[in-house]
Amino acid sequence: MKRTHVFISGRVQGVWFRAHTREKAEELGISGWVRNLPDGRVEAVFEGEDEKVDEMVKWCHRGPPLSRVEKVDVEYETPKGEKGFTIRY
Repeated sequence: MKRTHVFISGRVQGVWFRAHTREKAEELGISGWVRNLPDGRVEAVFEGEDEKVDEMVKWCHRGPPLSRVEKVDVEYETPKGEKGFTIRY
């Protein structure tokens, strides 16, 4: 099990980034959450099988079709037993 905390910069708000992130995470069976930050970035936590979390982080470098990802900062944390995947407001 792996847990990552990511911060995505670029044109990532107003382009359905959170909804697409939830959809991809659910497809991969990953738990966690995603939210917009006041500074224009998107913040997310992904928790699950190592390879699935790695795939999710890789997806964040591309993002959904309307986004333009410029930077992804990744921090690794100790898994906390997240259940399900939510969009936080």
